[in-house]
Amino acid sequence: MYFGAIEAGGTKFVCAVGDKDLQIIDQTTIPTTTPKETMKELFRFFDSYSLVSMGIGSFGPIDVKQGSPTYGHITNTPKKGWTFFNFVGSIKEKYDIPVAWTTDVNAAAYGEWKNGAAKGLENCLYLTVGTGIGGGAIVNGKLLEGFSHPEMGHILLQPHPDDSYEGHCPFHKNCLEGLASGPAIEGRYGKKGIELSGEDQVWEMEAYYIAQALMNYSLILRPDQIILGGGVMKQEQLFPLIRKNFESLLNHYIDTPDLSNYIVSPKLGDRAGITGALNLASEVVETI
Repeated sequence: MYFGAIEAGGTKFVCAVGDKDLQIIDQTTIPTTTPKETMKELFRFFDSYSLVSMGIGSFGPIDVKQGSPTYGHITNTPKKGWTFFNFVGSIKEKYDIPVAWTTDVNAAAYGEWKNGAAKGLENCLYLTVGTGIGGGAIVNGKLLEGFSHPEMGHILLQPHPDDSYEGHCPFHKNCLEGLASGPAIEGRYGKKGIELSGEDQVWEMEAYYIAQALMNYSLILRPDQIILGGGVMKQEQLFPLIRKNFESLLNHYIDTPDLSNYIVSPKLGDRAGITGALNLASEVVETI
């Protein structure tokens, strides 16, 4: 019995096969080019296995609403060539197996909840801060989805008093993604974040914006834990700065768990998404 898993990102696809115990037995990485080229390589990898199901965590926006005419599609993505690509349909046409379908950040949240930092908790939130910013949440043991999936990277923020940067997001400017994503850091300072590791003022401002968002998520969702992943969060000096700003902004209005256990890095690291996709693949078989 083999389960397939895909973590579909705008830059690369991570594809994995897991056994009945959800242990990864094979894995590959495929550059995200055109749908035709990418899916050809994806099928080449999975064709060697007799899969019983597939779990997909995809970049978006995507349609997750069962019964919708475009369920299973990537929708109005800025990724060239992928707009309204029928992802789930292409998998089902090729393999005729059950497919679990959600966002890449939802898959990462699920992975951390099942096997990582949030294991044993009822509620958690996973936020990835990188080229883009997105979030997924587990609420009372279930992925948070409604009319569609959350778009946590686009909540509006108050600009830092010392920040004159207008924002990177073409839709909102002063949203979280517009002010705190990797491209926003580069747009503000003219250098990539990795080149600015020793510049304290860069990370103080970044922490201020992320802490604002975490305060809002905390007030609305009251998670047991917030997990921060993505390329920007590999700057580990951010964590104490975020906790400090979070505490100041919240101003003791609500109680939270101890901040060292509340705002944390992913225990699974870069494997959170593919782990979540594998778990979802195993569970979609159980529900049919």
